[in-house]
Amino acid sequence: MTVEAESNDLYEHFRFIVDKGQSLVRIDKYLTQKIENISRNRVQNSADAGNILVNGTAVKSNYRVKPLDLISILLAYPPQDIEIIPEDIPLTIPYEDEYLLLVNKAVGMVVHPGHGNFYGTMMNALLHHFIATGISEKSYPYLVHRIDKDTSGILVIAKDEISQSKLAKQFFHHTVDRKYYALVWGDFKEDTGTVEGHIGRSKKNRIEMDVYPEGDQGKAAITHYTVLERFGYVTLIECVLETGRTHQIRAHMKHIGHPIFNDSLYGGNLVLRGTVYTKYKQFIQNCFDLIPRQALHAKTLGFVHPVSEKPLLFDSDLPADFQAVLKKWRDYRQNIKDMD
Repeated sequence: MTVEAESNDLYEHFRFIVDKGQSLVRIDKYLTQKIENISRNRVQNSADAGNILVNGTAVKSNYRVKPLDLISILLAYPPQDIEIIPEDIPLTIPYEDEYLLLVNKAVGMVVHPGHGNFYGTMMNALLHHFIATGISEKSYPYLVHRIDKDTSGILVIAKDEISQSKLAKQFFHHTVDRKYYALVWGDFKEDTGTVEGHIGRSKKNRIEMDVYPEGDQGKAAITHYTVLERFGYVTLIECVLETGRTHQIRAHMKHIGHPIFNDSLYGGNLVLRGTVYTKYKQFIQNCFDLIPRQALHAKTLGFVHPVSEKPLLFDSDLPADFQAVLKKWRDYRQNIKDMD
């Protein structure tokens, strides 16, 4: 049996080539024997979501495995084995139905408990929301994707494992429409561009991600960008993700010499463009004070509904701190023009 495995913190993907001498057996039983720490119910839910393929065709959990079958299974993020305490934390929920909900995540909110953040997370707030709305007995908030603590914007949450699995398949196959707004250092020669380069953990700082252009490390990542507004020393851009790697936009922008404004992890919290005059440096500090985090916002999210199969598209307004720093740069740019 040949096995290939790929995983991140939101999904696991396995490919098997069945041995020549394999006897006929149900695929749900076969996979529970081949994959560690997986329940038969989780395999069956994956099959119900269309996430088990045999020789390229989706199969049900009662399919009988045959010698030399090529099996592919995508398993969505399972709930972590930690206790999550419901907390009455306000959430902005622009859409909700029986199968999923959207959250416009606030700046500074961690998505899931862990690494010293066991309270005050989005999951704590979601559990309280589920209890308060009377759906906690039949549903649970299942994560499909994440955004960083200090990145604002829109997230989709599934209410059951099959909906989660169907949404995870869209993220895995990069068919989700995701657009981010970012204020970055520097100006661009072109109005549009694409950044390609594998992304993996930095060898110097495990918290940071590095870009490996030769593809010798990390995972393939592609970011398309469009210039929306130029301010001379900084630029507002729209980023479209073709892949969804950890810190993808932040790492890619640093790699091409345009770190995100006030991104302390990737060097954007320094004065990287502009003059040496004290007044300008004070202006930049005032901007940093207005938006004390990376100027990155998950603006748009589009996907196919896991049950109705209708396309959905959601847009979120820029938060107040982002709007404030843009206004300050617009005023600065106008003052420069007035002096010309």
